[in-house]
Amino acid sequence: MLNSLTRLAIEANSVIALRMMKLMLGGKRAARREARLMVNEKIDTALKASRSLIGGASAEEIIAQYRRRVAANAKRLGKVRTAKKIRRRK
Repeated sequence: MLNSLTRLAIEANSVIALRMMKLMLGGKRAARREARLMVNEKIDTALKASRSLIGGASAEEIIAQYRRRVAANAKRLGKVRTAKKIRRRK
């Protein structure tokens, strides 16, 4: 469990960095959307983890759920956009 918890911490840290870049460079609308999405995801994931825990899930299973969400965020936030696409969105 310690290994997967350590991996979660490292992966989440990289997502935090990607998200901060998005908030700083994404423009007003994109930053608001990202902030809203972040809060909604945290609530949704916490509720899902709570339901799983009540249902008898192990700590490993809960950590795996969080890691899947973090991986999805890393993939979404890590997409490279060209300068042309960025200019169009502003």
